[in-house]
Parts: sequence; structure tokens; C-alpha cells
Amino acid sequence: MTIHHPPILYVMSDAAGETAEFVARAAAAQFDGSIAEIRRVPYVSDEETIRDIIEEAAAVGASMIFTLVVPALRNCAIETAQQLGVRAIDVLGPVIDALTEETGLTPRWEPGLTHRLDDDYFRRVEAIEFAVKYDDGKDVRGLMRADVVLIGVSRTSKTPLSMYLAHQSLKVANVPLVPEVPPSPELFTLPRKRIFGLTIDPYKLADIRRERLRSMGLDISSNYADLGRIVEELQYADQVMKRLGCLVIDVTNRAVEETAALILSRIQRRSAKS
Repeated sequence: MTIHHPPILYVMSDAAGETAEFVARAAAAQFDGSIAEIRRVPYVSDEETIRDIIEEAAAVGASMIFTLVVPALRNCAIETAQQLGVRAIDVLGPVIDALTEETGLTPRWEPGLTHRLDDDYFRRVEAIEFAVKYDDGKDVRGLMRADVVLIGVSRTSKTPLSMYLAHQSLKVANVPLVPEVPPSPELFTLPRKRIFGLTIDPYKLADIRRERLRSMGLDISSNYADLGRIVEELQYADQVMKRLGCLVIDVTNRAVEETAALILSRIQRRSAKS
């Protein structure tokens, strides 16, 4: 199969660039890892910098996604990209233009408005700090205060899922399940609707753990990646989850965003009923 587009994708913004990167990663996920690298360049504030970035992208044959609110910067990016033959996708511009035409209102043309220090911002920061503090069962006191408690064996995406949900302003604690370590008694006092169990195919988990060991320069034949040991861990985790009566999600072929969407959907349905 011929690859028509380069595997490097630049993300440029006059704010933090989270919106553009989210779009870039969502799109890249459709190509089974063929996109080699996403390079995020945030807080771009002048035309010279824009030209430098696009020249750099042109030099490596990259494409670009950008969110530039200031009209002069946006126009500079479009014109420079056309001159240098760089495929550049304007994420916000067409939407802002459409809303301007539809409403007759004038945009503020101010970068970073989605990150104002409002109540939502502070709730999100508090949730992120909570997820870091109560990651990997470090402190069981967090279980009682958590909106969501994730449980599962090692390498079932508990930590990245915790951080993703924290960005949705949910306080998340996660607890590893290990056969030799009995679960904290506090876990069994929680409402089961707050607990979500994560499971995975044992062969897939073995591959993930071997890759983890390899990246750390450790022996991949370790018991940590042994299939028999993994099956034992998953069976133990399944027993704990059944005792808790919690929802169990198979993360084998799911991205973190997909698993988070399932959890958020369940929480929203419960909120609607209450």
C-alpha cells in the first residue's frame, strides 16, 4: 500500500493546543499507529514563529493541524503553508466563521478562552491532583472521597484512564489487584456504582507487559509477563470484581478514550435517574 501522506503531524496553536492535539490524535488513531509522531507547538504569538514552524514542517515533509484564533496569525499560517506546499488544516477557523455568519456577532479573537480560571477549571485541577495522589492504591483514604474507583491488574490502563477522567473533573482513585495482597476493606464499603473493574485478554496483556519490560531494559521472561501468572492474576481480579458486584469493562481493544466514554455514559445515566 502506498503511503500518500507523511507520518509526522504538527499541531500549532496560539493557546495550549489541547483542542488541536485531541483532534490530531483522534484522527491518527484511525491509522493503526502509522502516524509516527505528533509534534505540538503551543502559545504561538507572532508571524515569524509561524513561518519558522511551517518551514520546519516542510523540511520533514509533515502535515499540520492548527488552532489560531487571531485572524492575522491564522492568515499567515494559511498563506505560508500554501507557499511551502504544506498541507495545513484549520480546525477552529471555519467554525468561527460559520457562527459569525449565522449569529451576526463579532468574535473576541482572544486565544485561550476555554482555559479561563473559572469554577470548572479549578474543579479540573483539583481532580487531576486527586488522581495523582491516589494513583495505584497509594492511599486508601482516597477511596471514600472518589467519584470513581478503578480496579484491575497491572497494565490495564488504570493510570491513564484516571488522568483522562480527571480532565472531565471527576475525582478518580485506582487500586491494583494482586493475588498476594488482599484488597483494602474500605473497597467493600463503597457503593458498587462508583467502582469499575478493568479486565483484558491474557495474551494481549502478556504482550503489553513484555514490551514494558523491554522498554525498561529488563528480562522479558520475567514472571511479570508469564502467561500462567497473568491468567492467575486475572482470575483473582475477576473473583474480587464479582464480590464487589461492579461493572467490568474489557479494555483489550479499547482506547482509553473509549473506556472513559463508557464510564462517563454510565455516570450520566445514573445522574439522569436521580
